[in-house]
Order: sequence, then structure tokens, then C-alpha cells
Amino acid sequence: MRGPRSRRHHHGRWRVFARVERFSEPALLLLLRERPAHGYDLLERLPELTGEQRVEMGNLYRLLRALEEEGLVSSEWDDSSPGPAKRRYSLAPTGARLLDQWAEALRRSQERTATFLERYEERR
Repeated sequence: MRGPRSRRHHHGRWRVFARVERFSEPALLLLLRERPAHGYDLLERLPELTGEQRVEMGNLYRLLRALEEEGLVSSEWDDSSPGPAKRRYSLAPTGARLLDQWAEALRRSQERTATFLERYEERR
């Protein structure tokens, strides 16, 4: 039986992963706020924000499709680049509002984390 995804016991030591679940969603929204982009561009830039070394292409495109179905992201075919046409994604106004809410929720989480770490350091 496996424990929570945030921690694992391996070879007598704990490995803890302090990750924010579903963090790729706000990260994608932020990247698209910076500039419209093709999937490959997002695939290259996403690890800068998520800390993941590699992002699965299939997962990225599933998330982009879901965000587009919800009206948070829009896309159009771009045939201005060499090679076959590619979808170019951009942030919709509704997605920008959701990004603002993500930022506020992450701020609150950061405050809770800071409180935890300060208390931890006091008792050390």
C-alpha cells in the first residue's frame, strides 16, 4: 500500500515533496498571460514554474483542451511558422480572472506555509 503522493519512504528515509496539486493549471494561465503560445513553447517553459523536470505532452494538451472547453483559454490555427499549422493558445478574459483567484489562493497558502516554517524554526 502506498502513502500520500506528497511523501514516500524509500530505503529507510522519507522523501517529502511539498507540491501544490494542480499547479500546472495556474502556471499555464500565467504563461499564456505573458504571451500567446504554441503547445511546444508551453511544454518548454512550464518546468520553469512547476519545478518538474519534464512535463508529459499528452497531459499538457489534455489540460489545454479542458481549459479551452471551459472558456478559460482560446486557440486558433497558426500557419505563419514554417512547417505544418500549429494551434496557438491565448488567455481568455475568464482565464485571466481565474488566474487572479489562483494568485490569491497561493498567497494565502504562502502565508500559512510561512507561519508553519516560523513556528518550526522557533522550536528547533
